[in-house]
Amino acid sequence: MGVEKVFAQVSLNIGQPTNVKIGNLGTLISALVGTLLIISALLAFFYLILGGIQWITSGGDKAGMEAARNKITHAIVGLVIVGAAWAIMILVQNFLGITIIGSDVALPRPY
Repeated sequence: MGVEKVFAQVSLNIGQPTNVKIGNLGTLISALVGTLLIISALLAFFYLILGGIQWITSGGDKAGMEAARNKITHAIVGLVIVGAAWAIMILVQNFLGITIIGSDVALPRPY
């Protein structure tokens, strides 16, 4: 029995869809990171408002006030974490010279 040689060559060309504006993966990741930071900040702020409303409507009930205080505390911690994540992203951008978030934040530089 002889060995048969099979030659197969596949050429697959996939073009970019016309309705997609993002051309590379870096731009997509940058847009996702920026969007996630904005959404998380808005959710933490909304959670803070809900805690305030719960505090007001607790009517002096200790359990209700405790739950509202915990909700407010968690919302503030969430806002601090989001702010710290944003600051770290800006520092990484400046140290490495890359664009992660896609914003043009100019920090003062010593001359």
